[in-house]
Amino acid sequence: MITRIEKLTIYVNSQEEAKKFWTEKLGFKIILEMPMGPNNLWIEAAPEGKNLTSLVLYSKQAMMEFKPEMVVHPSIIFAVEDIESLYIVLKSRDVEVGELQTLPYGKMFNFKDPDGNEYMVHQ
Repeated sequence: MITRIEKLTIYVNSQEEAKKFWTEKLGFKIILEMPMGPNNLWIEAAPEGKNLTSLVLYSKQAMMEFKPEMVVHPSIIFAVEDIESLYIVLKSRDVEVGELQTLPYGKMFNFKDPDGNEYMVHQ
C-alpha cells in the first residue's frame, strides 16, 4: 500500500534560479543534488523535518526533449501553522504573493515562483 507522497516534480527554466528561490525565499533545504545526464541536475528541495515530501526541481528543457507531455504544473498546496508570519516573510523577500484570505475552511494565499508557477499556502 502507498504510505505517503515522496516527491513532486516542478519543471523549471533555470535549476539554479529555482534552487535559490526555494532555499533563500521559502527556507527549504537542498537534500539531494547530483548530475542527471550531460546538461542536467537532479535537485531535491524539502522543508525542514524528516520523511517529508520533497520537490524535484527538474529542467523544463530537458523534459521537453525527453517527454514533452509530462511538462505540466501540478496544483500544490503547502500547509503552515502560522500563515500570517509566513505571508509577511515572503512579502519581505520579494516573493509575488496574492491576497491573504480568511474563509470558512481556513486561511490561505497564493504565491508564484520565478517561472510563474502558482502555489497555495493553507492554514
